[in-house]
Amino acid sequence: MTIETGPSSGPSDPSAYPAARAALLDRPGLTGRPRRAALARLTDDWLAGLLAAAGVPSSGASSSGAPSSGVALVAVGGYGRGELSPRSDLDVLLLHDGPIAPELPERIWYPVWDAGAKLDHSVRTPAEARAVAAADLKAQLGLLDARHLAGDGALTAALRSAVLTDWRASAPARLPELRELGRERAERHGELSFLLEPDLKEARGGLRDLVALDAVAATWLADAPRDGLDTAALRLADVRDALHLATGRATERLSLQDQDQVAERLGVPDADTLLRQVYEAARTVAYASDVTWRAVDRVLAARSGRGRRAGWTAFRFTGAGRGTGAVARGAVARRPLAEGVVEQDGEAVLAQGARPAADPVLPLRAAAAAAQNGLTVSYATVRRLAAECRPLPVPWPDEAREQLVTLLGAGEAAVPVWEALEAEGLITKLLPDWERVRCRPQRNAVHRWTVDRHLVETAVRAAAMTRRVARPDLLLVAALLHDIGKGRPGDHSEAGEVIVRDLAVRMGFPAEDTETLAVLVRHHLTLVDTATRRDPDDPATVEAITKAVGTPSELELLHALTEADALATGPAAWSGWRASLVDGLVARAAAQLAGGGAAPEGAALWARPSAEQERIAVEAARTGGPALSLLARAEGADPGSGPMGVELTLAVPDRPGLLGTVAGVLALHRLTVRSAGLRELDPVGSGPVLLLSWRVAAEFGELPEAARLRADLRRALDGSLDVSRRLAERDAAAPRRRGIPTPPPLVAVAPAVASATATVLEVRAHDAPGLLHRIGRALDGAGVRVRTAHVSTLGAEAVDSFYLTDPAGRPLTAGRAGEVAAAVRAALG
Repeated sequence: MTIETGPSSGPSDPSAYPAARAALLDRPGLTGRPRRAALARLTDDWLAGLLAAAGVPSSGASSSGAPSSGVALVAVGGYGRGELSPRSDLDVLLLHDGPIAPELPERIWYPVWDAGAKLDHSVRTPAEARAVAAADLKAQLGLLDARHLAGDGALTAALRSAVLTDWRASAPARLPELRELGRERAERHGELSFLLEPDLKEARGGLRDLVALDAVAATWLADAPRDGLDTAALRLADVRDALHLATGRATERLSLQDQDQVAERLGVPDADTLLRQVYEAARTVAYASDVTWRAVDRVLAARSGRGRRAGWTAFRFTGAGRGTGAVARGAVARRPLAEGVVEQDGEAVLAQGARPAADPVLPLRAAAAAAQNGLTVSYATVRRLAAECRPLPVPWPDEAREQLVTLLGAGEAAVPVWEALEAEGLITKLLPDWERVRCRPQRNAVHRWTVDRHLVETAVRAAAMTRRVARPDLLLVAALLHDIGKGRPGDHSEAGEVIVRDLAVRMGFPAEDTETLAVLVRHHLTLVDTATRRDPDDPATVEAITKAVGTPSELELLHALTEADALATGPAAWSGWRASLVDGLVARAAAQLAGGGAAPEGAALWARPSAEQERIAVEAARTGGPALSLLARAEGADPGSGPMGVELTLAVPDRPGLLGTVAGVLALHRLTVRSAGLRELDPVGSGPVLLLSWRVAAEFGELPEAARLRADLRRALDGSLDVSRRLAERDAAAPRRRGIPTPPPLVAVAPAVASATATVLEVRAHDAPGLLHRIGRALDGAGVRVRTAHVSTLGAEAVDSFYLTDPAGRPLTAGRAGEVAAAVRAALG
């Protein structure tokens, strides 16, 4: 639609444009991008008419036919992009390359103001426009979208060309400034993906970030992943249009009181559905921004030379005794992280030999390795994993469950990795029930996050509490799933219990662990509700808790989950007062549960020795030397895919330092201990034999030769192989990994009730190569005997118990036990 510029309704008539604009906005069936484009064209015609009426024709000649000084009317910013929302400002530049009549700007601006339009205007020469852009990044961004409206088109084209040239030349300096502007906006306005009343333009993931992505693309240094980005941009712009029309104001904040009207205008069922659509669009924009800025960082680092100086030297990992840790000079700058996963350019990527189609655990393994090293998974890698990986079998392989726990145990570092997986649909593929909580708003002022992000944040909080519980794996999984029932009819705790029972079976948890997870999800609100609403001195209050959990272990887990859940909810959900009430209730419930008597002896936790274990124990007793058996098995879903595992059984006549020595040999061969046990047997009545049963996994997928492993074990036991020195040399040669902050190790002496015949030392620590070797050396150096040991690696957390005696076979005194604990603590650093 154009506006007449004749005498009856010329540009001096302020009513012409508003009437035409109102008619356009009311036109049936005209919505979205077509309406924004039509509104821009209408405004273009009106402004062009104003310029012509002021004596500047589009041909660039004056009305008298004489050549004019160059004058052009230019749309910049959002208007320059050719789309106008109903209440958008008009950003207009009057460009000239010579003297102009003083009244010319007024003959354009005043009719605009009279029409009631909001105007952001300037009058500049090309040189002035470039100078302002050089000094003001926001002005430069606006000029990147400059679009000719009327007047001298060559003048506009020359300015556009010069501005783009300036932008590309100054990109190394300007892009970091642009990124910082985005960070400042995110700090002020929050994340669009989670806010109940989001700012559609300024919040992270909003319309401003889309402008920034276009600006980055204009440098030719990097470009955003485009899949879904245009759809996300359209959704945000459409919501903004509906908001302008519903409120009649140029507002960008989607307030609670406006959401129903906006949803109705867009034909969306309700406000919750509207918010979910906004959140999904914002996440697409935010993820594209993250990917783009990482690409920018790599390009700028390479241009400055920092990328080459900071590049990792590739290492070739070989078996013990064959040049372990030797540098492969000239190799590609890739550093192994896990089987099929390497670090390159600060991201986790697939190794050259990785086979996603044959390794369904690979997405979780890559995610866990990335998070544990403080990295994220590259965009190309996540895309490939999503396209090629088959679904996990049901039940999951053990490794899949362990890798999920390892990912969650990384704490804050897990969040960007989780977001990358979710952006490509991998989370929903792993956990189909996740779809119901994904992007689901929580209309409660206490909650800071959507349901799905709250679950991830609860796992982040729980990761800092893994030293407090004997089963960190169950704590982390319960944290991730505790609100999985939201979005279903009825009490979400009851619905969640049903869902988590099914999920736990799918994930391969045994029946006892499944029951524990169900209890935690069903009662994740019970502790805080009971502590704050019931009389703490009433015996029925404590009884309600003991009936809900049943065991000290479940109470311990529920206590940690309650705190993690509250901390992840928001500042108003947890306080010193609430914490003290919950702590007191837990202490009384724990005392009541502890009335059941002493815990069983460590030896009682063992099953009867198998025939193979008895055979090698007899062999060791008769020969006086070590006897062992090795059983290799695939940890993945298919033989030959994923890391290889080894079940190792070793029998050796009792001798000092055995545990640490064997653990050191395994570490030399890059075998990660998943579980281990040690106990005494006397198979032929000639003296005790120590039986060690191990389940280990090859760190980088290559299983050591059985003969070499046997030979190194024998050499280490007879003293001809200095395990500690070899490990120290390898660690010194390896590049330092960034890693992530983890809770400090916990080394504690269990209460005497834990065993009547030994002192129980409990060690909880973040797993690391050689961890068990260091513990074993410390115990050996302290001069104590390890009569029984139970070692578990749950995700990335080691949870170990050692039953210790003095050389005469008696429990340690309290003072001596404290000294041993201090020695182990010092060894773990």
